[in-house]
Amino acid sequence: MSNGLPESQMSTDELCINTIRTLSIDAIQKANSGHPGAPMGLAPAAYVLWTRFLKHNPRNPSWFDRDRFVLSGGHASVLLYSMLHLTGYDLSLDDIRDFRQWESKTPGHPEYGLTPGVETTTGPLGQGFANAVGMAMTERHLAACYNRPGHEIIDHYTYVMCGDGDMMEGIASEAASLAGHLGLGKLICIYDDNRISIEGSTDITFTEDVGRRFEAYNWHVETVADGNDPNEIYKAIGSAKAEAEKPSLIILKTHIAYGSPNKQDSADAHGAPLGEEEVRLTKKNLGCPEDECFCVPDDGFDTCRDCVEKGETAEALWKKKFGAWRLEYPELGGSLTNAAENARLAGWDEVIPDFSGSEGPMATRAASGKVLNALAETIPYLIGGSADLAPSNKTLIESSHDFQKNAYTGRNIRFGVREHAMGAILSGMAVHRGVRPYGGTFLAFANYMQPAMRLAALMKLPVIYIFTHDSIAVGEDGPTHQPVEHIANLRSIPGLTVIRPADATETAEAWKTAIRNMSGPVALVLSRQKLPIIDRTKYPSAKGVRKGAYVIADVEGKPDVIIVATGSEVNISLEARGILAEKGISARVVSMPSWELFEETSREYKDEVFPPDVTARLAVEAGIPMGWRRYVGIGGDVMGVEGFGASAPGNVMMEKFGFTPENIVTRVKEMLKRD
Repeated sequence: MSNGLPESQMSTDELCINTIRTLSIDAIQKANSGHPGAPMGLAPAAYVLWTRFLKHNPRNPSWFDRDRFVLSGGHASVLLYSMLHLTGYDLSLDDIRDFRQWESKTPGHPEYGLTPGVETTTGPLGQGFANAVGMAMTERHLAACYNRPGHEIIDHYTYVMCGDGDMMEGIASEAASLAGHLGLGKLICIYDDNRISIEGSTDITFTEDVGRRFEAYNWHVETVADGNDPNEIYKAIGSAKAEAEKPSLIILKTHIAYGSPNKQDSADAHGAPLGEEEVRLTKKNLGCPEDECFCVPDDGFDTCRDCVEKGETAEALWKKKFGAWRLEYPELGGSLTNAAENARLAGWDEVIPDFSGSEGPMATRAASGKVLNALAETIPYLIGGSADLAPSNKTLIESSHDFQKNAYTGRNIRFGVREHAMGAILSGMAVHRGVRPYGGTFLAFANYMQPAMRLAALMKLPVIYIFTHDSIAVGEDGPTHQPVEHIANLRSIPGLTVIRPADATETAEAWKTAIRNMSGPVALVLSRQKLPIIDRTKYPSAKGVRKGAYVIADVEGKPDVIIVATGSEVNISLEARGILAEKGISARVVSMPSWELFEETSREYKDEVFPPDVTARLAVEAGIPMGWRRYVGIGGDVMGVEGFGASAPGNVMMEKFGFTPENIVTRVKEMLKRD
């Protein structure tokens, strides 16, 4: 590798860089919306990275061994769109003109699955940084599992661009700490240190030495004093690639809105168009045609489009290597193909334990752990861990070792007490492909992960979340650890499937559903306390979990009341049904582990479970009542938790908060009397 770019290319480089800048400001000006400052300052770094280092094929954005590029500061999306267009992806100049418009391929922030070449959806700052850590972890895991001497078929880098805002967010600190611990040498972060945020200079809030912080995280740190110098950027990226044992941070000293005579280095350029006159002055200052919009000079276009030929050549060479590797290691070849496609091998679900004959009660978290370990034997790409709660969440794969530095074949990830980073890292792993990730913590801590879960749902990623200690029955730890609003909160996220099983058997079915679901994330909500295993010789099969709700106990003819419950409250509802029968009141009990799955069923099935002419309905769940009215109707009732919990043994908590068969009976009688 040379020490810099060839001298003869400097004028062409400047032309290409300024083309990126002017495309960006024109798109934003036309939309009358956007963030011009960062794209203008980062244009040199983006150009050097994409045309000199990034291993990618614009004609095949999904090439498995491509380098991954993440724009963590998603507000600078027009920079990414400009690079995608110029280097030959399926993104036209008209698409750039449609920036931020209805049904365009160039939305305000990058969206995975919408725009070819966009690797992940980035919006809230720091998310993309943590996604990139997940991608780099997956690359290391796959390389360790599948590469063989002379056959490095998994060998790519993950590049992430971020700014001051990303660095301020706690999620970036969490993820950077873990990345340094793991020694992710193929992770390179380019930090746009322009010292400006929305409110003004970062001097008002952010004066720490970021470089020293990252050195403490065990990162290799480079500083480019002039972020407008392609040569220095080139050298820094080359130096970062030469560092094999540590992730690298390149601190790029840039000028926000570089080239704008009146708005360079100003917060005014962060999140608003420059204005027509300032756009014209900027183009003049950069030596570009002042009155021409969306101008792409032939020389600049041809230089950037060289990426197409280079990419096709690189992928062709890789395919040749892959073919030779697969010929020598056919079993590995089949395994990697299955992993990349998230294929389920024949009989994958036959190994799942049958709990129907088990004696004694079992916590659903314990049942989940048994199912997870069984699945891990037939789904070798199942990988995950917990935010320092693996023994409690039951998330350890007993047949595997830990995923650690120089032990990347491990399938047990120790995320540490980093819930937010864990959520986004799981998304990065899923969007990379080649693994099926899961992660666990207490349900009370799920809110720490919510931004990451929301983006996973937006991207339709098949991530599995394991949330244990699901109610006030947590007990003595008190209200800080007793989730009451959390299930309702999770249910409010579009595209997230929430399943709260009633016993070990429903837990097994919940896992089957989660593994089958490839269209979005699934949250398994599990108990700490032991729950009776429902006798399936007496009650229907738990396969009804797949439909979200099913009649678990019925009566002849029309019932007087329908009791619908989830999780630990199903068993007490069944007990209440027996007491009601002794009092001459017929009750149907519905186990409803998942609203989302139930809503996917037909109108006919919904009416079978909840006959419209039975208006006396009682919902029972140890959480806030929010949302249950849609199922019990105006004439029904909801037994929930109206406030926070308290500190006491779990059984005492359930009794004091009214989750007993006797109280259910009382509520039903009051409701029927009222009707």
